[in-house]
Amino acid sequence: MGTQHTGSEIEARQERLPRHIAIIMDGNGRWAQQRKLPRHAGHRAGVKSVRMVVEQCARRGIEVLTLFAFSSENWARPRQEVNQLMDLFMNALRGEIKRLQKNRVRLCIIGERRAFSEKLQKRIADAEQATENNDGRPLQIAANYGCRSSVSKASRRLPGLRLV
Repeated sequence: MGTQHTGSEIEARQERLPRHIAIIMDGNGRWAQQRKLPRHAGHRAGVKSVRMVVEQCARRGIEVLTLFAFSSENWARPRQEVNQLMDLFMNALRGEIKRLQKNRVRLCIIGERRAFSEKLQKRIADAEQATENNDGRPLQIAANYGCRSSVSKASRRLPGLRLV
């Protein structure tokens, strides 16, 4: 028999949960290499982990989940690896929409999209549109998003500031 919890115990536990969780998705390639697998196998395994995290956050009432999935610095990786990551992103966007719908999750991709192919930009827009009316928690995916580019972009907006 499972343990019975009173309503106040459940509420107290719920109050201890964070409202926003942010995860930097890092180490998937190294995880795969340690297991003598190609790096892209680690990236694919990361999608499964993300799926579990999204579903658990939805179940537990986490208000916002942000995943830092592809930093602007990642463009410096070998072209083949970048292409595999872009393909994985395309496939994940297409393949996960039903799960997002089931969990009433609203998808929002943050970051600079113009560097992505037109096909990927359209897939992003379509995925966001497909989930825009979901009344559940938002899932923010930071893609082509990075500290250097954010600081640089913000500093260009400051009047009178000259970068050296």
